[in-house]
Amino acid sequence: MSRALTPSPSSHGSGTPHPATGLPSGSLAGRVRVPGDKSVSHRSLILGALSLGETQITGLLEGEDVLNTAKACAQLGATVERIGEGHWRVEGVGVGGFRAPDEMLDFGNSGTGVRLMMGAVAGTPITATFDGDASLRKRPMRRVLDPLTAMGVEVVSAAEGGRLPLRLRGLAELSAFTYETPVPSAQVKSAVLLAGLAAAGETVVREREATRDHTERMLTHFGAQVQVEPFGPHGRIITLKGRPTLTGAPVVVPSDPSSAAFPLVAALLVPGSDVVITDMMMNPLRIGLVTTLLDMGADITILAERTEGGEAVADLRVRHSRLKGVEVPPERAPAMIDEYPILAVAAAFAEGRTTMRGLSELRVKESDRLAAVADGLGVCGVVLEVQGDDLVVEGAAQVRGGGPVATHMDHRIAMAFLVMGLASSEGVAIDDTTFIATSFPTFMPMMRGLGAQIA
Repeated sequence: MSRALTPSPSSHGSGTPHPATGLPSGSLAGRVRVPGDKSVSHRSLILGALSLGETQITGLLEGEDVLNTAKACAQLGATVERIGEGHWRVEGVGVGGFRAPDEMLDFGNSGTGVRLMMGAVAGTPITATFDGDASLRKRPMRRVLDPLTAMGVEVVSAAEGGRLPLRLRGLAELSAFTYETPVPSAQVKSAVLLAGLAAAGETVVREREATRDHTERMLTHFGAQVQVEPFGPHGRIITLKGRPTLTGAPVVVPSDPSSAAFPLVAALLVPGSDVVITDMMMNPLRIGLVTTLLDMGADITILAERTEGGEAVADLRVRHSRLKGVEVPPERAPAMIDEYPILAVAAAFAEGRTTMRGLSELRVKESDRLAAVADGLGVCGVVLEVQGDDLVVEGAAQVRGGGPVATHMDHRIAMAFLVMGLASSEGVAIDDTTFIATSFPTFMPMMRGLGAQIA
């Protein structure tokens, strides 16, 4: 049965907040599979829409962010249908085949969805308006607009500073382009590569810090020619041959490591816990948190390693551990940029000091996550210091808790501090859980099923 696609409105979050409290909990136990990876879910829909023929997607994350991308693909002319839970069908229109949408493309809270879709729309001679909620309207879009306009895209209108809402006019054939990303950003890289599908010749992206490579992998899966080479000590050069014919292909979406981070850290922090997280993506550019937690002494056993849909996958057994503070190098940030809020929570319970370096990108996420994490830790009695773009947390065996912690319409801040409450002495209250649905709609029932006390 197909499902009608409806976006979350741009005013999302302006209604009644839904506060919650993570309470001190007994041991967590069970076997869980977190929802599908958000990055792969967005890309499977977009590349399915840019392909000819049918793409069957299983394990798709059905959070609001991804549903808004699905809605946008349908508005642009692709056929997008929900067959069953996590099972979707996309009938694409091919590179350059999008039609002009009748209404604005509303991406709600999703920076990934809007930035990637700007690149996808760039290679079609249509005009489209992009918008989002109050949080997304604050996030920087110039980093994507600059390379796209260099390739020939016209910014018809935009809010101050190149922010949403904005209106773009694409071209049937863009200029091939060589671009070095000024900041480590998989979203910027992906937008340029998606635009490069409509460019004659080769589009080249250089990144000094390698970022998640799902776009490169999936482009190859759909039939594009992509070459990846080393660039300096930590970077990569990605070369895409333009004007390919993409062909629909099946996609199996693995579990999202950014979502798995929350039950994973909860199991490490709550005494007596023993939890298995199944089918988690183990892409080397996505497991910086696991690497860091192992450095901290975490009891994590990697089981049943395998490959599914072109991505490395494994099951993780996680048991309560006494963690120790470490220094997290800045070059690891791209592999765990979304996991720093929950890492900061883990650091609060570790023995000694944890220093997380090079966190500038946290300032331009759904909220200023660096400030939001620091404020939340302070409310809960944790000793910390922000030094420029570095966060230093002084760990303690016991964290008091407190609240309410301001979540700033940010799903990862909300989930991180609910997890902190489970291991604290007094619990942690947060001001709003509404935005958890953007990435992890089953978070609350899943955590309660493991034994977490969330009121």
